[in-house]
Amino acid sequence: MSEQTSVGPVEVELEAGKTYYWCRCGRSASQPFCDGSHKGTGIEPLAFSPDESGRAWLCVCKRTASPPYCDGSHKSG
Repeated sequence: MSEQTSVGPVEVELEAGKTYYWCRCGRSASQPFCDGSHKGTGIEPLAFSPDESGRAWLCVCKRTASPPYCDGSHKSG
């Protein structure tokens, strides 16, 4: 995974009950979502389904303690 400490979150529109796949490896060209670039890394995407529809800030730096949502970890070093 490439270090992306200065990369902030991405605002996305999510639909309740729909399954999304958040990129964990950092290789996806369609951040913050998986595009299959993880193949061969041993790192799998995180499947998640939001409870509510609406805007959300998803982590791109991969340092969040509450994946896939940003917790501000990109601000600390």
